[in-house]
Amino acid sequence: MRERDAELARLKARVLEGPGDRETGLQRRKGKLTVRERIDLLFDKDSFTEVEPLRRHRARGFGMEGKRPYSDGVVTGWGQVHGRTVFAYAHDFRMFGGALGEAHAQKIHKLMDLAEAAGAPLVGLCDGAGARIQEGVTALAGYGGIFQRNARMSGVVPQISVIMGPCAGGAAYSPALTDFTFMVRDIAQMFITGPDVVEAVTGASVTHAELGGADVHAGVSGVAAFACDDEEECLATVRDLLAFLPSNNRELPPEQLPEDPADRRNDRLLDLVPADPGRAYDMRDVIEEIVDHGDFLEVHAGWATNVICAFARLGGRVAGVVASQPASFAGALDIDASAKAARFVQTCDAFNIPLVTLVDVPGFLPGVEQEHGGIIRHGAKLLYAYCNATVPRVQLILRKAYGGAYIVMDSRSIGADLSYAWPTNEIAVMGAEGAANVIFRREIAAAADPQAVRAERIAEYKRELMHPYYAAERGLVDDVVSPADTRRTLIRSLEMLASKHQPLPSRKHGNPPF
Repeated sequence: MRERDAELARLKARVLEGPGDRETGLQRRKGKLTVRERIDLLFDKDSFTEVEPLRRHRARGFGMEGKRPYSDGVVTGWGQVHGRTVFAYAHDFRMFGGALGEAHAQKIHKLMDLAEAAGAPLVGLCDGAGARIQEGVTALAGYGGIFQRNARMSGVVPQISVIMGPCAGGAAYSPALTDFTFMVRDIAQMFITGPDVVEAVTGASVTHAELGGADVHAGVSGVAAFACDDEEECLATVRDLLAFLPSNNRELPPEQLPEDPADRRNDRLLDLVPADPGRAYDMRDVIEEIVDHGDFLEVHAGWATNVICAFARLGGRVAGVVASQPASFAGALDIDASAKAARFVQTCDAFNIPLVTLVDVPGFLPGVEQEHGGIIRHGAKLLYAYCNATVPRVQLILRKAYGGAYIVMDSRSIGADLSYAWPTNEIAVMGAEGAANVIFRREIAAAADPQAVRAERIAEYKRELMHPYYAAERGLVDDVVSPADTRRTLIRSLEMLASKHQPLPSRKHGNPPF
């Protein structure tokens, strides 16, 4: 037994060591960590338990018989993140370029099934060259098994993809099916067809980074929720995100005992937000002032910047914050902002995270490009997501809330549990200037002094329909609150709604406007 035990120890040491110094050196020259170093950064110290470290492929031909490394190019297992169980698989680029074969895929399938059964988050550390060509269709079938499980686990346990190298072709669809995608600048690329194919088909010359780098997907395509400067920062941010998420859809997000008083006044907001609805400000400053310790984690920070989506805590409870951003396009909703916010609302609802919506929106962005691009369909995504959400929902209107955008941003009419407004709120079909031009067009045109009449009618419209208490008088706003009382009001509302239960009608599933 001692001899066998010593033999096992030597074998396990070889597995941990990996393929050798040459391959490890190549990995380091690319500026990348090894798979074991990544695992150590993701999990709490000494908490990782590996599954199938001795697995080897059984492929024949093309020289594969002489290349049968242990683990088959992917490390799988579970460990603790902030003391809670998390499952992870991590490609080892040093073996077959991290390419997926039959045994490789079966290891990932098993791990995904374990994560689903245990009700724990799944993290994929992606650094692979796609399907293993030497194994043919069995490699492609392996991807199909991953995609099927991604879809089945959607909304059941949080799924996070971390791109730390190449992720090309069909491999890119697994991250697209997960809840959050991270990318590391300079070393991560993700695309369906590479630069060579693009140039051959279209004639356009493009680099890997220009085609599918971290900044492209974080700022242009919206595929990546987070772009990080290095792997250490990336994995630390993954840990931060997991701290806001429940383990599964049957649990509530983890609470913390806040040191930040729930009744802390927000007097700074009285000077931070201009009363003039035409003046811009950064809504991030408002969020920072309201939430516990000023700490929040923004999702898709570089994409569709006219709306902010972030996780934060209020009184120790996790909340998803959706907020207009007046510093970008005046906070108007467009195609990308609608899709971004809809996805975030849907994710929060799937994982029992209450929603707080901060509104300062002038409407939907006008233009031929927006209309032809399907702003109606994309705007309906956000409308559908809010209408379908059963988690606690609280709306706060800071300044302007015009037209359909007011309705879409979680108004009382589509199911918000509570709606509050500051005394600077303006809720109307449109701004007073535009409304006066429509309603009094003929009178203004026939007047001896059109400008004076127009100014008078604008003032009349504001006085009659846009004063800060108009919506409150009609029950569409539950209360008009001082900006200084915002934090206390939101925390008390979320505490009251913590036990909310709202069953949906019996159905197989809805049919949202994809």
